[in-house]
Amino acid sequence: MTTNSAPYVFAWGNFWFCRNNSELRQFGMIQALDRSSLIAELRRVIKRLHYPVEVMLVCVRWYAAYPLSLRHIEEMMAERGVRVDHATIHRWALKIFPVLAKAFRRRKCPVGSSWRMDETYILVAGQWKYLYRAVDREGETVDFLLTAKRDLAAARRFFEQAIDLHDVPEKVTIDKSGANTAAVHSLVADSGVAIALRQSKYLNNLIEQDHRAIKRRTRPMMGFKSFWSARRLIAGIETMHMIKKGQLRSPDGQRPSAAEQFYSLAY
Repeated sequence: MTTNSAPYVFAWGNFWFCRNNSELRQFGMIQALDRSSLIAELRRVIKRLHYPVEVMLVCVRWYAAYPLSLRHIEEMMAERGVRVDHATIHRWALKIFPVLAKAFRRRKCPVGSSWRMDETYILVAGQWKYLYRAVDREGETVDFLLTAKRDLAAARRFFEQAIDLHDVPEKVTIDKSGANTAAVHSLVADSGVAIALRQSKYLNNLIEQDHRAIKRRTRPMMGFKSFWSARRLIAGIETMHMIKKGQLRSPDGQRPSAAEQFYSLAY
């Protein structure tokens, strides 16, 4: 690895990276304390990984953003002079995605008060599990949650998590699912909040279409080996999906690329 006299510029093999700290700090919108704690956490999870963090971030961003297999990314990095095994990239993703997802939630833009909620199937260890997701009327992602079962408890847990992040919605649109209906009714009964419930498959087309972006990315993975790894990898995929939608807070008048926004979560 070689370094350049300019700050935050370095090369790994034939792969050059540039990190302008002042620009990242400008559009990062993270307080100094939060940033230092995040960096400390990132360093903790990647300790004893003998690659620059920028190389690892490039690999995991590609894995989250595009329908590529790990072996595709291994080949792409080799073309750029970086020798890294596909299994190593997988370990990086498992370690880094939860940290970046946590940082994203601190900087996530508010969403609308009319939600469309639905669940989709995810193959984990040869069995179907359930990914609960919701978007607002503009298609912005509200939240997501992978669960082992599709029942009242799982739906209720998803709504509580989403409300904790974004406050109580005015309307929730679902399909004819009895579990989801019961979850909304129990939430209203226990908390006393006013939530208008609508059951309409037509209005729920928005969330069903949004599922496709996640399925398009998970399809090359051919299923997840464990529930633990599935939750971590889906967190990274959903985070990158929300960044592409423009759901990461940035200063007015600035429009950094999706890649720049993703990297800013780590600095």
